Amino acid sequence: MKKLWMFITIVLLLAGCGDGHEDAAEKGTETKGESGRTLTIAIGTDIVSFDIHNHNNTSTEAVHDNMFNYLFKRDENNVIQPELVETFDIIDDRTVEMTLKEGVTFHNGDPLTSEDVKFTLERVAADDTLQEYPNYKQIKEVEVIDDRTFRVITHEAEPSLFHRLSRLGSGILPKTYIEEEGWDNFLANPVGTGPYQFKEWVRDSKIVLTPYENYFEGVVEEWDEVVFRVIPENSTRVAELLTGGVDIAVNLPPADWERVAENEGTSVKTETSNRTIMLILRATEGYPTADLRVRQALDLAIDNKAITENVLRGGGIPTKTRVAPGNFGAEESLYNTYDYDVEKAKQLLKEAGYPDGFEMTLHSPHGRYLQDAEVAELIAGMLQAVNVDVRLELMEWSNFVEMRQAGENKDAYLIGLGNSMFDGAYSVDWYRSDRFVGETDYKNEEIDTLLEASAVNLDVDERAKQIQEIQRIAAKEVPHIMLHQETINYGVSDRIEFVPSMDEMIYAPAISRK
Repeated sequence: MKKLWMFITIVLLLAGCGDGHEDAAEKGTETKGESGRTLTIAIGTDIVSFDIHNHNNTSTEAVHDNMFNYLFKRDENNVIQPELVETFDIIDDRTVEMTLKEGVTFHNGDPLTSEDVKFTLERVAADDTLQEYPNYKQIKEVEVIDDRTFRVITHEAEPSLFHRLSRLGSGILPKTYIEEEGWDNFLANPVGTGPYQFKEWVRDSKIVLTPYENYFEGVVEEWDEVVFRVIPENSTRVAELLTGGVDIAVNLPPADWERVAENEGTSVKTETSNRTIMLILRATEGYPTADLRVRQALDLAIDNKAITENVLRGGGIPTKTRVAPGNFGAEESLYNTYDYDVEKAKQLLKEAGYPDGFEMTLHSPHGRYLQDAEVAELIAGMLQAVNVDVRLELMEWSNFVEMRQAGENKDAYLIGLGNSMFDGAYSVDWYRSDRFVGETDYKNEEIDTLLEASAVNLDVDERAKQIQEIQRIAAKEVPHIMLHQETINYGVSDRIEFVPSMDEMIYAPAISRK
């Protein structure tokens, strides 16, 4: 118990320390109105769903973050604090008793109770078809004591419990509303306990939220309406910002940084994201990338620094791990470094039986990440230098997500993965062999053993070393080719105060009018 108390103290005090469209005139009116109390954010892709358990998409969570509360949440200093929880008590290594804050209600008026917590956490912990299941399957059950008191019981000792309870899978769902109205109705008319409530979702166009009058921390009076407008084209997002049609434009392309910065009324806000851009490779038998030498060769053929300097114009940091500094268990020797050796890559391909190269398919979203299509195109050109002919498939985000969920990915796909847990356990779990059967089919028994051991290890230092060793093994095995940690760049109207956060959330209550 002493080790557990020590770990929880570190988590709570120091966790994550470290680093169909309207015309222009109508859009401008929509943003500012008579009182200027509408906040409009231009996003590059639509949200995936209002099922908070069945996606791991940061841009979707950035919208959800305004509608749902978590049991715990990180404050502005990146420290985990209770949010819906009033008090908690560690009973033993597998049990934490918690009491909910009084007076919390859902947007339909139903009071928040322990039964809602039980319904929420046991759903995501039991349904292995949900994308968030791997991050919550550690929970065995939620025992209800009374309307506001409950116990979260895990299968084994769970060192990452408070990290897990401070991210999207612990956003609490309304049990009675869903059971009475049905799941489909909830997805069409979602309700949470957050500061803003759902008003409208027009797919591929906009999501509209309004303040919840009975929010338990007091109604947010800064904005009468928050609009997330879906604008995939970089040039259109920039034009809307410059003409006053939107207040914030995400994923500002490097070519427009200077233009936005020098424009009267706008500026550029930048922050290092907790997201790593990478290529996920097939290790399935029959694919060239099933051979370790081929994966290593592809990695060696890619010049990470050329990508960050030429395509991103400094908007990224080369890396060989996705556990960046500021996350628990970061292996910093793998950060801000990369391997590049074309001749060695050719030699490895020859040894693997591909002296003349081979053909492969690379899927990439278009408009989801900073210069994602341009990065994919440059990679295809770099691989051509080692006689690997890349068939590049640029896809709209919704189609890309469907492709991944169906396991229809071919040799490789480009993706950016964040970590809202700020715990390396979340990142390295992507190497778990039984998690991606049929999608990547990568398997390393040593990594699986280390994953199992670290998952229940309450010794903080030892657990960090286990997570670091997993990263070192993966850097040699290259199941994923790490490219760079992404810098997030926002175009921002001078009429608002907005400070970007490393987790990429766009939390409207923290944005104010000047």
